[in-house]
Amino acid sequence: MISIERIETIIVDVPTIRPHVLAMTTMHRQTLCLVRLHCADGITGIGEATTIGGLAYGDESPEGIKLAIDRYFAPHIRAGDATRPAAIMAALGRSIVGNHFAKCAVETALLDAQGKRTGLAVSELLGGRVRDALPVLWTLASGDTKKDIAEAEDMLDRRRHDAFKLKIGKRALTEDVAHVGAIKKALGNRASVRVDVNMAWNETTARRGVAMLADVGCDLVEQPITRANRLGMARLRALSTIPIMADEALRGPGDAYEFATRAAADVFAVKIEQSGGLFAAKAVQVIADAAGVALYGGTMLEAGVGTIASAHVFATFPALAFGTELFGPLLLTEEILEVPLVYGDFMLQVPGTPGLGIALDEDRIEFLRRDAAARPTISIAAAQKG
Repeated sequence: MISIERIETIIVDVPTIRPHVLAMTTMHRQTLCLVRLHCADGITGIGEATTIGGLAYGDESPEGIKLAIDRYFAPHIRAGDATRPAAIMAALGRSIVGNHFAKCAVETALLDAQGKRTGLAVSELLGGRVRDALPVLWTLASGDTKKDIAEAEDMLDRRRHDAFKLKIGKRALTEDVAHVGAIKKALGNRASVRVDVNMAWNETTARRGVAMLADVGCDLVEQPITRANRLGMARLRALSTIPIMADEALRGPGDAYEFATRAAADVFAVKIEQSGGLFAAKAVQVIADAAGVALYGGTMLEAGVGTIASAHVFATFPALAFGTELFGPLLLTEEILEVPLVYGDFMLQVPGTPGLGIALDEDRIEFLRRDAAARPTISIAAAQKG
């Protein structure tokens, strides 16, 4: 048995490159809860829990995640064997209800450590990858049509993204559809254009909106109505000529099973945090494949750690019809990894080295961590003397 000697949780605030406008909030920064598990064999595993807009998107916040891990998760983690990640996660599942984001961060750190210990990439611990790179779209979320078109043209010119998602639902329906139509007309067949409503519409508006979006060339509509209205999602799917995707409504395998049995979505947006962990996300994939539901690799706009953890999972999916949106690190002004993730030719490369295949830039973490100003500064001379 190898014990976990220390559990470290760190809140990090990172500004975004521009305001990121969603139906429920506008982001000017992203807040991460980083987790480090220090094992008795000298190996450290890292994980990340990140939400959108604090509590604006879901029922967990970075601050709450840190508190939950420090106070409630820690005793179960310390009692476990670091070489048995599944056993530790089972113990957490028996003792702690919900807290999917926190559980995902801990499982990521456990698998990162185990991968380093065994010399295997996390994707191999999950059953084995079928691809080494993933297609990645970009979200156009300034809300300004001309700016969004210019941004998309720049991404195409640099061969960074050739699929784009537009955040809509904050303005009047006709304004939103005109915005989407103008962008699709400008990009033509050079790019896929999709929308995410983030549950902002009621069912009546959604029926009109989906039909109007189909007319202007939109390729996909993500979570147009509230997560609770599953029968409404099924009705929309039955009427729509373009795919309807479930996102906020999918909080793990149980929800995936219900959506599949109700035929309530054409596509599932799989998110490792929302699902409750990497293996839970794999379970969502298995259910989708069995039901003939297409897959899309979603994001909570995580930084490098959560993004590459997601990439390891999605690299194992036999089919990924709608690609991924693992662009989170590109939305941030600061890089938290020693070596940035590799984006190019419209793809994200998935590392094949042990664990997650990444390392934190410790100097940047120390600078960005929220409690940096509150911690005492010790001079090098004083540290050496002590």
